[in-house]
This record gives sequence, C-alpha cells and structure tokens, in this order.
Amino acid sequence: MSCVLITGAAGGLGRALAAEFHDRGQHLLLTDVAAGPLEEVAGALGGQVEALAGDITDTGHQRALLDRAEHRFGGVAVLVNNAGITHRSLAAKTDPAVLRKVMAVDWQAPLELALAALPQIQRHRGSIVNVGSMAGWMPVLGRAGYCAAKSALAQSFEVIRCEQQQHGVHVLMAYPSFLDTPIERNALGFDGRPARHARSKVGQARDAGWMAVRIVKALEARRRRVYSDRFSVFASVLWRLLPDVYLRLMRRKFAVELEQ
Repeated sequence: MSCVLITGAAGGLGRALAAEFHDRGQHLLLTDVAAGPLEEVAGALGGQVEALAGDITDTGHQRALLDRAEHRFGGVAVLVNNAGITHRSLAAKTDPAVLRKVMAVDWQAPLELALAALPQIQRHRGSIVNVGSMAGWMPVLGRAGYCAAKSALAQSFEVIRCEQQQHGVHVLMAYPSFLDTPIERNALGFDGRPARHARSKVGQARDAGWMAVRIVKALEARRRRVYSDRFSVFASVLWRLLPDVYLRLMRRKFAVELEQ
C-alpha cells in the first residue's frame, strides 16, 4: 500500500487533483496551511484520505507528513508539489521579504520535501509531480520573484530526473498557464499584503479540473512534461526564437503592471 501526497490541497488545482486521484482509488495524504478548508476537502472526499495542516516551508511539518505517510499508508508513491504563491508587483518596489517568501514556497519547500521523500518514492518506484508555470520559461511583468522561483523549480527537477532515473523514480513537470484558482486571487503585493489590482492575463482562464485531468493522465503515462493550452506553448517558443518581439507583446498585454 502507498499514498499520493498533495501539497496545497485545500483549493484550486490541489483540490481538483485530490478529487481526480480519489476517483482513481488512490489513498491520499493532503496538506495545506489552512486547516479548515483542508478538512473540508478531506471530508468531502470520504475514505482513504488523511489530512495534516501546516506550513510546507517548515521542515518539521515536512517530516511529520512523511512519518504519517509511512505509518498510515506504507509510504509515499506519488508526491505532488502543488502548493504555491505568487506576487503582482514591480521588482524595484517589492519588499525583499516577499521575494524570499515566494522562493521559499515555490522552490525551496518542494525541493526539500522531494529530497526527504526520496527513500519512500524509490521504494515504490514512484513519481514526483511538480506544478510549475509557463512563467518559469518566459518573463512576465510584475512577477520577477514568481518567474525566478518557477524557473528554479524546473531546472532543479530536470537535474533530479536524470539523477534518479537509475532508481526508477519518475519526474513529471506540469506547466499550467492561466487557471481560475485562488493563487492569483491571493497574490501578494509589493508590501506583502494582498495585491490591490486585478491580474493581467492572455486568453481565457481555464478550469482547474481541466488541468488536473491532463496532469493525472500524463502521470499514468509516465510522461516527463505536460503543458497547458497551445497559445502558451506558442508564446514560450516565441520567447526563445524572437525574444524582442515577445517582450514588446508582453509589455503591451501586461502594461497595467507598470502603472502600479
């Protein structure tokens, strides 16, 4: 027996992923910083689900999660690093504490948790799923810290994939674009308080459930990467081939960020 450990499971994509795995009969261990919403999700799903609230950047909480997974389910077979935070603020105006927080949640915590979970994942010849972002591939105005964190996440786990292949560990990088999830509604502003302006986006925001299905199907096929809509993939290619053109278009689409 084993379990799927999902971070940031109280809402948005994490909640959708929990439902998708549960529908496939998986045992789940869910975590999020918000205890109330987390218990609500676990209760709605019913049996075969454990919940343990806490700060994912706290190594003590990480150890508690892995201990719970071991003793309750026989270990983690699939780790889903979904918890994330973003900001909407110009880099020059942003409190460095905001940038540190974004890096801690979006890069350092997933990396530390994955490394600590490796013995369990190796034993089950399991998988690590990381929810990255197209912003980790290409620059987006007002998201300097977020772009940096998601880029670091991608590069770190591309290395880990190569290092762990000999141990039977599979790594899937998921690259959503604009999803209708609380991560943007809870974005930090330059001072660490909630951002005061609406987010800029290109195209229509997708439903989290749509992306959750894509991720789980890619995991079952043991694919290495799964992307969002074709427009976002096109934008990333444009950034690589014609970066100055991409920057002009991005600056136009996200011009509101320069006014904050």
